[in-house]
Amino acid sequence: MKTALVTGGSGGIGAAICRRLATDGYHVYIHAHHGLQTALRLVDDILADGGSAEILVFDVTDSKAVEETLTALTDNQPIQVLVNNAGIHDDAVFPGMKAEQWHRVIDVSLNGFFNVTHPLMMPMIRSRWGRIINISSIASLAGNAGQVNYSAAKGALNSATKSLAKEVASRGITVNAIAPGIIETSMSESTFNTDDIKRMVPMKRAGTASEVADLVGFLASDQAAYITGQIISINGGMV
Repeated sequence: MKTALVTGGSGGIGAAICRRLATDGYHVYIHAHHGLQTALRLVDDILADGGSAEILVFDVTDSKAVEETLTALTDNQPIQVLVNNAGIHDDAVFPGMKAEQWHRVIDVSLNGFFNVTHPLMMPMIRSRWGRIINISSIASLAGNAGQVNYSAAKGALNSATKSLAKEVASRGITVNAIAPGIIETSMSESTFNTDDIKRMVPMKRAGTASEVADLVGFLASDQAAYITGQIISINGGMV
């Protein structure tokens, strides 16, 4: 059984991705930091549905803790599907943005990508098969007022995706990013009302976490073996 790791696996999109990968036959490591109880319930649900899953608890910004945890896991078997989904918002217009807000968002979304991906690379390369899927954002492509920090982090993640894809393409490893628009989650419900969505989205609705998860499932499959280095939008036609 191949293994998959989903960072931020207890959130709305992360949980849907974990369920999809478990359905597809992966043993899923569900990463959590603050959402431990939610992650525990998700493991129970996956096991009840006949899937295989367990929790990993660490802070993606703590490079030492991440490396120690993941190195121990990959001693016997590589993690061959990695979904870098962990990310945070800390919004403010740029003139009023505090340095802590800037660094915190960059640290989770961008440095977290490095901290988690780096220790998994050599075991994945030796296996000569892998899928790295980075969850980006429409903000990385179109920008968004009040999210200079978030847009910067996700934009850098897109560039890292393209460069890493070139480095490992010959080893049977693909690296892609998914850039969601407005997706139905608890976070978006507090940000966008129905009228906002109809005005902003040509399809007149928000996307669902399961639609994002379906795209992840495809990119993780053998059917997507010739797709790499791409930033794939899923936003109902917004950009």
